[in-house]
Amino acid sequence: MKIRLLFFVKLFFLLTLFYNGRPAPAEEFVFKHQKGDRYRIISTVDENVYIDRRLSHQAEILNRIAVEVISETDGKGYHRAVFQTSEMATGTDQVYGTGGIFQWAREYESEFERNRMGEVSIDSKYFMPVVRNVPVFPGRNLQPGDTWSHEGHEVHDFRENFGIRDPYYIPFTADYVYLGERQWKDKTYTAFSVSYKITSNLPAVPGRIWPRRISSSSDQIVYWDAALGQPVAYTENFRYIFELSDGRTVEYRGKAEAEIVESARMDKEKIAEEIEEEISRLEIADVTVRVVDEGITISMDDIQFQADTAIMLPGESEKLDKIVEILLHYQERDILVGGHTALAGTAAGRQRLSTERASVVADYIISHNARSRDRVVVRGYGAERPLADNSTEEGRLRNRRVEIILLEN
Repeated sequence: MKIRLLFFVKLFFLLTLFYNGRPAPAEEFVFKHQKGDRYRIISTVDENVYIDRRLSHQAEILNRIAVEVISETDGKGYHRAVFQTSEMATGTDQVYGTGGIFQWAREYESEFERNRMGEVSIDSKYFMPVVRNVPVFPGRNLQPGDTWSHEGHEVHDFRENFGIRDPYYIPFTADYVYLGERQWKDKTYTAFSVSYKITSNLPAVPGRIWPRRISSSSDQIVYWDAALGQPVAYTENFRYIFELSDGRTVEYRGKAEAEIVESARMDKEKIAEEIEEEISRLEIADVTVRVVDEGITISMDDIQFQADTAIMLPGESEKLDKIVEILLHYQERDILVGGHTALAGTAAGRQRLSTERASVVADYIISHNARSRDRVVVRGYGAERPLADNSTEEGRLRNRRVEIILLEN
């Protein structure tokens, strides 16, 4: 059984209250919001999944969260965000992902308001963020060792697995400790721990297997930038146990960490023009460039594979070598590699083939050091997004393509 869990703000704590023997100064934690702020959160999760206490599989989950502050009023920031999750997993029962590549799993849009203390106001229709009202600050100066508590809740998407239509809320009480100064990647920040446990009994879902009881624990450390008025990173140890109505138990146990990265706006038109000039200079055939909402798409039209396989034909690697050369000029941008097919065969077959072909291209980019593995996501679209008429051979050739998107955020 596979149940997707997405994680937003969580972490593990086991540290003393002083850094280098020097007490940290008193500090009041507040969020600072400014219209136009843009950042992304890159979260990685390593977890083991157990079914009836037997290891089922290990999973790596990559979450990319793109956030923009749309407006700010009286210290409250109105945020618009896109939450994208991808994963790769291997195990005794099943295998997800392809060739050690992160495969796109789901995407959510959300809008919410957060005040200076961290309290979130959000419409009940949104599934993201999962963890809400964490952190929330007490509104007073804190010394290392000071503690406080505040109510929060998790929100889960149980539509696919259990047929529960609406976001499912689980309340908890989060306990905080101000830890003083800590280091994250050779920089010193103030830090605090967050820990909480949850227990929830779910009502029966007619005709479905459902989680009768959910219990979990989370222990976290948040690294805080007082000047920016926001966290810069977090780490976490977590455990979730689902007791299902058919008597089985599913347990998730692992660790996570994340980092917040500011995002500069992309001059899409300028970069697209630069890439077109490079394509012309390098004489790359059947490659086009276009500006899209997500960023800039480099489309390898009619990329050649053996029929109904993800095995590239001889000569295609030369085209990819030139694409890699271009990608090296824009290393600050993460990429999404999308596979597309013509309208032939079954929907499931098209989906599988498009994902496998995109994975081959992604793996080539990674193996040639144009991007690290955690900055590439693969998605198979099948025949969902044709560029041309599938009733003609010319159109089908154009629709059989792999696209590389330089992501703006």
